Amino acid sequence: MWTWSPEMEREPRADDAPVIETHDLTRVFGSYTAVDRLNLSVPRGAIYGFIGSNGSGKSTAIRMICGLLPPTSGTAFVLGCNTAVHPERARQALGYMSQRFSLYTNMTVRENMMFYGGLYGLPREERRARSAEVIARMQLTDRADVLAGGLSGGQKQRLALGCAILHRPALLVLDEPTSAVDPTSRRLFWNLLSEMAGTERTTIFVTTHFMDEAEHCDEIAFLQRGKKIASGSPSALKEELPARLYVLPQDSAEEGEAALRAAGVPCDEVYVFGRQVRALVPRETVLPEQLHAAPWELTMEDVFIYYDRRQRGAQG
Repeated sequence: MWTWSPEMEREPRADDAPVIETHDLTRVFGSYTAVDRLNLSVPRGAIYGFIGSNGSGKSTAIRMICGLLPPTSGTAFVLGCNTAVHPERARQALGYMSQRFSLYTNMTVRENMMFYGGLYGLPREERRARSAEVIARMQLTDRADVLAGGLSGGQKQRLALGCAILHRPALLVLDEPTSAVDPTSRRLFWNLLSEMAGTERTTIFVTTHFMDEAEHCDEIAFLQRGKKIASGSPSALKEELPARLYVLPQDSAEEGEAALRAAGVPCDEVYVFGRQVRALVPRETVLPEQLHAAPWELTMEDVFIYYDRRQRGAQG
């Protein structure tokens, strides 16, 4: 059971202090540990990707960070505020966008904006001006008087983002925001995020299972079975991976693995990616020419597969 103690409070924070800090953050449901001693440090102005498969604990961690769920043990701080001790104060400093569209479908775009501006405590005139500004920024001006229920998936997504930033939060928390939209809408959405992080120094904490989106992040943490299994910038994670990637000429992962085994080549993982058979091989290993294996550039998906499979193997 979580209990408060005086040392859980934070001293006044410096401008360069992390926007999110967690220390051994843990949440247990019965005999199941959803988040296991999670340690994060998210700097101001960063786009921080929180990556993991379904059931990895991402949403549970986000709920604790946002002050919506108390931890079993450990602490989470948002802008120096302990989210379990002062959840309301922490939530005032952030904007939150859930995976599922949760705005009012029987209200127009403009009415939704005005309503959420009121919830954030914006005076009416400021609410009106800010709503118009955000509607234009989200490229919804021509849809301002359309019911939210009549919007496309990408438009709904931009409306939800607009409502989340009405009060100019220092931190934006997004839980798989692009899971149900088309590639064009995803690209526009990420352009908006990059603009906010770059020009306004808004800190963006985003979960996704699209590995191509992870490439847009300044830093990434991989989560698996509630544990952080790797973290760093996309380039650092690729450069420091203790494996090299090759594309094999075989038609299946089983055939590729058999060919490597017959040649005496150790491998960390063989898997199918699109129409390719890929192999992650220890970095120091030299592949014999008769394998006809082509070296290939790593993607974040390859990096995630390496750490995910290795962790699963370690856990049995």
